[in-house]
Amino acid sequence: MKYRRLGKTKLNVSVIGVGTWQFGGEWGLEYAQNEVDAILDRAAEHGINLIDTAECYGDHLSEAFIGSYLARRKREDWIVATKFGHQFHERFTRTDKFAPQDVIGQLDASLKALQTDYIDLYQFHSGPDSVFDNEELWEVLNQQVKAGKIRHLGTSIGSNTNIHQTEASSKVNSQVIQVVYNRLDRAPEELVFPSCKQQDLGVLARVPLASGYLSGKYKPGAQFEATDVRHRHDQASTQQKLQEVERIAKEEVPEGIDMAAWALAWCLRSDAVSAVIPGCKSPEQVSANAAAAELVEDLGTESPTIA
Repeated sequence: MKYRRLGKTKLNVSVIGVGTWQFGGEWGLEYAQNEVDAILDRAAEHGINLIDTAECYGDHLSEAFIGSYLARRKREDWIVATKFGHQFHERFTRTDKFAPQDVIGQLDASLKALQTDYIDLYQFHSGPDSVFDNEELWEVLNQQVKAGKIRHLGTSIGSNTNIHQTEASSKVNSQVIQVVYNRLDRAPEELVFPSCKQQDLGVLARVPLASGYLSGKYKPGAQFEATDVRHRHDQASTQQKLQEVERIAKEEVPEGIDMAAWALAWCLRSDAVSAVIPGCKSPEQVSANAAAAELVEDLGTESPTIA
């Protein structure tokens, strides 16, 4: 495994993290604790130390699975990132909840679910600019930093071109930007990444496999079950993406290289990116994701592809 500094937080994170939206049951599978344990144990074996979750991946369900795991392991071995701002009601149904008093309630619920007394990275979760600009919200959050419940604040921008929230990060003491970035979606390169580098913000690239389309497992014409969030994606757009993935596989991925590992390494070619946080449904997928670290020989290169 390789590690990078997460911007001004100075945390050293594994370049491959573990995304855990799937633990909430919206990616077609329901999980048991032993299955989560196996996934996180495999991550630890590969030197992965970063877990990303959220309060609305289930009603704190993903966090609860992680918390049970952490309670039986060394908490200090892990960098735990979670988020706030949404109330989960049922599968695929949430409402915004960004009022300062509501956020404190969410924080306490996340701490309880995670079975910890601190969160390494607490992230504003894809809220609108009007809510982000609430000074009282950030005052309350920074009070929680001083109290030791939160080590660092971050922002998971809903749009991967949201330069407003990115540029305001230093003002509100948000030290990390989480953004959609992958071979099919390079929008952050234009404005978001330069601003992050200027402010020394850490960058977490979410959806680095483009919702699994860049895994190489799905061909044009693929269909997804109603219990899988991808079933809700625009079907015409999905088919266009899968056709583009097929082209990329033929023209850009070196022979003999797993496409998923290549796609993760492709994201890490940018020195703006601290880590990628792909989801993983099994220990085997964790190992496949971890292999991407071996493809990143020069962590500072910004060449467009990994050769």
